[in-house]
Amino acid sequence: MGEPQQGGQDGQGHRGISRRTLLIGGAAAAAGTVVLARDELGRLWWRMPGVVKKRKEGEVDAPGVQWIAASDDNWRRADRPDDYEIDRVVIHVVQGGYQTALRVFKDPGHGAAAHYVVRKDGHIAQMIRELDVAFHAGNRSWNERSIGIEHEGFVDKKSSFTGPMYAASARLTAGICRRYDIPVDREHIVGHVEVPGTDHTDPGPHWDWDRYLRLVSEERDRPAPKRSASPTEKA
Repeated sequence: MGEPQQGGQDGQGHRGISRRTLLIGGAAAAAGTVVLARDELGRLWWRMPGVVKKRKEGEVDAPGVQWIAASDDNWRRADRPDDYEIDRVVIHVVQGGYQTALRVFKDPGHGAAAHYVVRKDGHIAQMIRELDVAFHAGNRSWNERSIGIEHEGFVDKKSSFTGPMYAASARLTAGICRRYDIPVDREHIVGHVEVPGTDHTDPGPHWDWDRYLRLVSEERDRPAPKRSASPTEKA
């Protein structure tokens, strides 16, 4: 047991907490609260009524992809990664063709869409900006923290997953990992089947995870390509 402390008593010759100390400490705490409040308002200002964050029509986040907009009902406007950290990439398979994915993601009654759709020949459509929350994972917190990449094909057909598809998707995922400092591993790059609470099975047993992660790692180590203007969907 240590010696009894005298510092907590008031009076001459004892070291109590002065009113000045309390005032200074209180002022510092108040200043900290103001800073936190200001940061929070800066993060959320664009959500207030009548405020719309500026967007550029047809702008894309990855080089060489085509902008084809999903229905506004299948995603939520956000300001990621400022309001939600992006730390996951979720791999999906359509259970159908490329055009099927585009059609359903443009359908306001579908209620879901991914950020990107990858075709067998490696062509990629971006349907939702990365800063926005796509309804793709079937789990709200995972939607807020992840980017969804859809691939045309079927989970039970190994032939669905072509070399050009793997290569294009890996370049896309590598760029995402580079932009948001996401580790290239199976904890951070996952299948839809691995999202908590999901009833989906994609990408299925024929998706070659070893090959895919190797390609993503190789692509991430390359210098980042310059982003060019996006071709948009023809009317």
